[in-house]
Amino acid sequence: MINRWLRQRLKAWRKKVGQLQQEINALYLASKDPRVPWYAKALLVCILAYAFSPIDLIPDFIPVLGYLDDLLLLPLGIVLVLKMIPTQVLHECQARAKAVDRPLCLG
Repeated sequence: MINRWLRQRLKAWRKKVGQLQQEINALYLASKDPRVPWYAKALLVCILAYAFSPIDLIPDFIPVLGYLDDLLLLPLGIVLVLKMIPTQVLHECQARAKAVDRPLCLG
């Protein structure tokens, strides 16, 4: 019973990770597209810099609140970038990303 439940959970997580990889690939492809406005590209760079920066708005050692800024700011920033990208360009990039089964930004 638990084994079957665990397998279902792992399968669901694998699917979500695959979808996340496709979205990251689509954002990478969109960042290289000349039809995407410069301010969308600049915001994407800022979000990535914040994600990989050791400096946080709220230090991570503060229980709960330390991770709250990462859990709120990063997804909200990504949603904002997705809204700034023209719909046609985003759909094209998502279709191209779906055809690739590996991370594009790693080489």
